[in-house]
Amino acid sequence: MLRPVNRVLLALAGLILLCAGGIVLARGLAWPVPSWWPYRGPRDVLLSRADRERWHGTDWWWPVVIAVLAVLVVLALWWLLAQTRRARLSEVLVDSGDGEGAALRGRALEEAMEDDARSLDGVARARVRLTGRRTGPAARVRLLLEPHAAPADTLRRLGDEALAHARDSAGLASLPAEVRLRAARHRAERVS
Repeated sequence: MLRPVNRVLLALAGLILLCAGGIVLARGLAWPVPSWWPYRGPRDVLLSRADRERWHGTDWWWPVVIAVLAVLVVLALWWLLAQTRRARLSEVLVDSGDGEGAALRGRALEEAMEDDARSLDGVARARVRLTGRRTGPAARVRLLLEPHAAPADTLRRLGDEALAHARDSAGLASLPAEVRLRAARHRAERVS
């Protein structure tokens, strides 16, 4: 969800800055600007004294300004903290069957899945990362295949064995996975 929010906010900020900069540049080059634009020439200011002091005497002005700025600061801090949040899932909730739940460390499940994937024939190295929600995790699996491995067979066995074992062990209804396969480099065999 963070990726689309980032794109929308960055696109909106870029569009606003592009429009404002384009209008100021156009005005500086003496091109016509929209009639509503307050900046008309090099000696003009964006907000006149009358515009700045229009709401000064009202009781609601300062609370509204402070509230709007406070909301903007909170949203900016939320966005900043969301950027630094770890994508790795720290724990998975496991249904223990008694109405209570148990928390399984995400790293422990990742290591178990890596061990299961590494034990498959043709897999040289495996990396697993859990993402998503605690109640509905998803797995990102990276496999380094040995030269003799058949990718289709390895992928089928990964789903039937390692992923199914992890899903059943954690009591999950489903465990969607994104799997990336890469072949290990090897030297060419010499023919004599």
